[in-house]
Amino acid sequence: MTEPALDPLPGPPTSRGPGTPAGDGFLPGADRTAAPAPDDLALPVSGRRVLTRADGRFARVGELPADTDWVPVGTLDGVPVWATDVAEAAEAWGRWRSWRSLAAELPEPFATAAGRALAVVTWRRTHRWCGACRAELADVPGETARRCPDCDLYVPMRLSAAVLTAITRPGPAGGPDELLLVRHAYGPTELWALVAGFVEAGETLEAAVRREVGEEVGLTVDRVTYFGSQPWAMSGPGTLLTGFTAAAADPSAEPMVDGRELVEARWFPVDALPAELPPAYSISRWLIDAAAGRSG
Repeated sequence: MTEPALDPLPGPPTSRGPGTPAGDGFLPGADRTAAPAPDDLALPVSGRRVLTRADGRFARVGELPADTDWVPVGTLDGVPVWATDVAEAAEAWGRWRSWRSLAAELPEPFATAAGRALAVVTWRRTHRWCGACRAELADVPGETARRCPDCDLYVPMRLSAAVLTAITRPGPAGGPDELLLVRHAYGPTELWALVAGFVEAGETLEAAVRREVGEEVGLTVDRVTYFGSQPWAMSGPGTLLTGFTAAAADPSAEPMVDGRELVEARWFPVDALPAELPPAYSISRWLIDAAAGRSG
């Protein structure tokens, strides 16, 4: 059996989840009923890095010590994926990689699996004790959740939802539409990106779009339309980005920034966008390309 051309695995998949067809991408899961098999995929995590083989491919469970404490992550094309928390990031066996470097090099399902491994391991590390009575939490079978044996507090792994919005307006004199891009005061400050922010409790995604646009650039928008979503491990484990498109309610309005979160905001013709854009693997870039009418 030959290995698929884009498959970062060390060999052809031989271990399949029950009832899970091959070729269905990454599916999250928390099934502990079966023990890890030697050919299952292994994702050791240390801090915010994932260990891969020296050649950049995912490891197999059988390549790691037999006494490793594995946590289920899901399945990748039907192959079970397991993660483990490694206290010290020794470099002798393979390569420790950031999620950014994995997402830039690997097909999307592999980056998603690595992001979930980071999320699950980090959540387990930071949610060991009950926040109500201080007892040690116990795993809930079949779920990525824990429950307090003393006070019955239920603690699921929660997501932090964030919105990002591609805002357009008609171009002057019948020219091409214009897209609003911003530069942040933190993070990759050289990039032209989209208005974005986290959703508040009690707020819909669409309301978060309108609030963030108003707060960050002083504009109002209409025709807010859902575009898609992407798990995003770079903003912290458990972040889910939700993308929207919107139109400027007043096409003549100009953006205003406060200089704290954003340092610059500018309208660009969609056929003359700057080169310093978000990476191709990000939903931010997918939104920008869609607004520009690019095929990707």
